[in-house]
Amino acid sequence: MHALFEDAGKFFAGRILSEADASSQIELDSGKRVKAKAANILLKFDKPGPAELLAQAQALAAEVELDLAWEFAPEAEFGFAEIARDYFSENASLIEQAAMLLALFGAPHYFRRAGKGRFKKAPAEIVQQALAAIEKKKQLQAQIDAWVGELVGGRCPAPIQEQLYKILFRPDKNAPEYKAVVEASRQAQQAPLQLLQQAGAIASAYQFHWQRFLLDNFPKGTGFPALQAPQPPEDLPLAAVQAYSIDDSQTTEIDDALSVTGLGSGKVTVGIHIAAPGLAIAPGSELDKLGRQRLSTVYMPGFKITMLPDEVVQIYTLDAGRANPAVSLYVTYDEASLEVLEKTTRLERVPVAHNFRHDQLDHIVTEEHLAQDTSQIQLENIPQSLKDVWQELSFLHKLARHLKAQRETVRGKPENFSRPDYTFRLDGNGKNAPEGSETVQITTRKRGAPLDLIVAEAAIVANSTWGQMLADYGVPGIYRSQASMAPGVKVRMSTKALPHAGMGVKCYTWATSPLRRYVDLVNQWQVIACARHGATAALAAPFKPKDADLFSIISSFEATYGAYNGYQAGMERFWTLKYLEQNQITEIDGALIRDDAAGGALVRADTLPLVVNVLGAQGMGRGARVRVRLGQVDLISLDIHGTVTARLDDPHDPGDDAPLDDEDGSEGEEVTAGPIAIAVDMNEAQSADNSTP
Repeated sequence: MHALFEDAGKFFAGRILSEADASSQIELDSGKRVKAKAANILLKFDKPGPAELLAQAQALAAEVELDLAWEFAPEAEFGFAEIARDYFSENASLIEQAAMLLALFGAPHYFRRAGKGRFKKAPAEIVQQALAAIEKKKQLQAQIDAWVGELVGGRCPAPIQEQLYKILFRPDKNAPEYKAVVEASRQAQQAPLQLLQQAGAIASAYQFHWQRFLLDNFPKGTGFPALQAPQPPEDLPLAAVQAYSIDDSQTTEIDDALSVTGLGSGKVTVGIHIAAPGLAIAPGSELDKLGRQRLSTVYMPGFKITMLPDEVVQIYTLDAGRANPAVSLYVTYDEASLEVLEKTTRLERVPVAHNFRHDQLDHIVTEEHLAQDTSQIQLENIPQSLKDVWQELSFLHKLARHLKAQRETVRGKPENFSRPDYTFRLDGNGKNAPEGSETVQITTRKRGAPLDLIVAEAAIVANSTWGQMLADYGVPGIYRSQASMAPGVKVRMSTKALPHAGMGVKCYTWATSPLRRYVDLVNQWQVIACARHGATAALAAPFKPKDADLFSIISSFEATYGAYNGYQAGMERFWTLKYLEQNQITEIDGALIRDDAAGGALVRADTLPLVVNVLGAQGMGRGARVRVRLGQVDLISLDIHGTVTARLDDPHDPGDDAPLDDEDGSEGEEVTAGPIAIAVDMNEAQSADNSTP
């Protein structure tokens, strides 16, 4: 005796070994023995065999006209054998009964299950809705199949082109466009990115990176809402100084300026003046929410996305010819010994006389020239504005070198400025984001140039002084600290005033760029409270000790700032690779900076901001000078490999044991460019099951 039974929504047939009132022991064709409840056994039969019964029933079930069976079915609950007799004949065979059972069970849109082997037909309106959904599903699958055919054939359908970056980086795995890419990738036996490239979906490598960045960080676009910026307060005292800023020509958010008074008197006062949007923008305001959402200005070659709207920046920036509000730190030094005599913080309006641009003045303001009077410098066209402050710049440079030496004593080693800074210029680029076809020029600028050193040391003085002031008054701030300069010890952000070993200071905040970084704006609010209220500042400051908002800001800022810096580094690598292509550079000279089994061999180019994975450098050792033949540039993955063709130094030279990265307290320089992460699941692309809707 054989039996057809249901188990967990599936039908099985086998030979009955034993029977009891509640259950039976049944042996399947595979030899497996199962226990079936009596209520689950729907048919008992002698012939045909179990496997033959199921095969014939399944074939016949596929031929059952469900709409006709639905018409025949009674309104009341019924069993499968009843409807089989109505549909086939009064003497419906065992095969026909089993076929009807399988057909009814597989059509829940027509027949609802009312028990083991029992059903009730669905209302007409439900049937119509279900049939419409099934038809829609068929049409969708047909559309997916058509898209798959186009992709495999080397063409990208318009709907997939429109969803390209979402498919690659933030896909909806239920979307038909995504399913088409996965199925086409499986059929073509290609990675999704390679498939889409060959289908012409990625017309511009630059747009590939740009659109991905926008999707991840600015999904609603980079535009600003219409916001009314509050005007600066008018009751601030006017500072009795003539300040000047020092930035590059592309800077529009002028955060800081300097002034010097008292030269020749024995006591010199240096003013460090920081733009003060914190005097007008209130915590919790719409502008504050906007700044907290963006957290920083985003920089990249040829373009930037500002933290605040331009019209807002223009109200607070320290443009020449105006007297804008500033938080000023005045430090008085003994002119001879450079000993600090006094420090004072003031809220005031600061007249700015000049906006100097260092890229236009570096050839004039050199260490050699600063040691001379302007009348002795054998250069033409020295601006009168520069002559007016020459002695002040000379003193500031002397002071900066003194301050740097003091910090290096605390650090225990000199700061490493061995590599230059690189500047990218894109010819043909306007105010909008580049298109990727611009001609790129890369120029170098020596790190630690006098004007750079002056600005950097002034910022360190302000940030460390204000950080200590916050700590002294018990006002929380956002600090950057580094426990030691041991390898692997990173810079951390916290609300505690801890030493910064890399900078060589007792504590360090970011408070000198409030137009460009949100943490600087937060710290400025706290500094303003200290300047106004002194010992009672903790009661008036916007953020209180252990304020959860501060920890939230730190967490958000670190993640966002890291993403912005990563994109900037990626785009600088992109334009460096474009530079190689545009100038047909096939060889570079450089130094080996890594040669190990785990990380591979890396060479840093001498005259370009480029690190290349190379072959043929085994056993040379870090610091070896080599010539590298470059391979093919891949602007999508930002990858390029090379082969060492010659060693340029003495093989017996032990090499340079200098650290890979500048030990300036930063997190270090990224020396590799990894492949672009694509969100299309390659495991899915290997399975045809995932191509169905």
